[in-house]
Amino acid sequence: MVSSLPVKRKDFMKRIFVTLFLSCAAVSLLMAGGGRQEADATSQPAVLKPFNLGHLNSTAHLLAFVGKEEGFFAEEGLDAVLTQFASAAELAAGLESGKLDVAFIGSVPVVTFQSTGHDLTIFGGAMTNGHGYVIKTELVPPGFKEGDITVLKGRNVATVKNSVQEYELLVLLKNNNLTPGQDVQVVYFNNQTEAYNALQNKEIDAVSVYSPYASRARSEGYTVVYYCNEKAEFLNQPCCRQVAHTPALKANPALFEAAERAFIKAYKFSQENRAKTIDDVNKYIPLARELVEYEVYGGHSVSSPDPDKKATVALKEDVVAFGYTHDYDIEPLYNTAIYKAALDSLLKANPNDAIYKGLLDHFNQYE
Repeated sequence: MVSSLPVKRKDFMKRIFVTLFLSCAAVSLLMAGGGRQEADATSQPAVLKPFNLGHLNSTAHLLAFVGKEEGFFAEEGLDAVLTQFASAAELAAGLESGKLDVAFIGSVPVVTFQSTGHDLTIFGGAMTNGHGYVIKTELVPPGFKEGDITVLKGRNVATVKNSVQEYELLVLLKNNNLTPGQDVQVVYFNNQTEAYNALQNKEIDAVSVYSPYASRARSEGYTVVYYCNEKAEFLNQPCCRQVAHTPALKANPALFEAAERAFIKAYKFSQENRAKTIDDVNKYIPLARELVEYEVYGGHSVSSPDPDKKATVALKEDVVAFGYTHDYDIEPLYNTAIYKAALDSLLKANPNDAIYKGLLDHFNQYE
């Protein structure tokens, strides 16, 4: 009996060792498996890179809102912070100071900034059209038809200096033989919010708008003078572009390609998920839901990530020819490679996706 104890103790310890080893191995496998499942489910890196995006108070900037709310930035490894600014000048300053990585800036101010030496590069799109003017309804004569710019004759019209809206107004006044400062008094404000609020004063008769201000104005009893997409001069006119500080874009193209993939995914989502897109936009632009829906899907603007280079360069030529700014070489400040690489990578993973294929067709036509 005594001589058998050491053998039994040895067998007992061996069984304990084996049991502990198998238990630890099982736990390790479960943890590893759980980690893989979580990684597969989220498809995003453990550590997200800071990414700062500036936008205006516009429903047309939905690519940013959807990208954030639906997690597309996070999927691409970006910790996106969205900040609303009041004007194009503030957005450009944010890029040049390094506080912003990307900003959605109107095409006309981008062109004027570039022409005056600002090192800003366009690398994608945000919206097409989406502008217009509204007027106090009591000033509308009988028989007025939307689109008749002559209703502004003799009126004080508020707008924003160095904006797409100002450029459109000046073009339409000229085309209708109306002279600014003589037939129409143009009153300038620092940003769209200030200009729109000035409509409450008796001295201001009409005001420029971008989405969603046109819908807001109609809901408050004003009359739409025109939407720019209804004017032949501005059909499919590119407006806000994705803009970056050129040195930053050159130093870290992978960051901007990741952001572009998020924008493209957001566009796809907006085409397939109408109700949720409205929810996402409404979180950033607090307005009656039906007004947000009209602005996003009513046909007066299109939110697309395509750089739309051909149309934007044509606009630049028109702006220069009109005398709005002086000529310059836009080529070094227009990058379409970022968008193409992002779209190609999404198509490689989703070769039969109709929306991605449609974007590629559009890019090939308008690059």
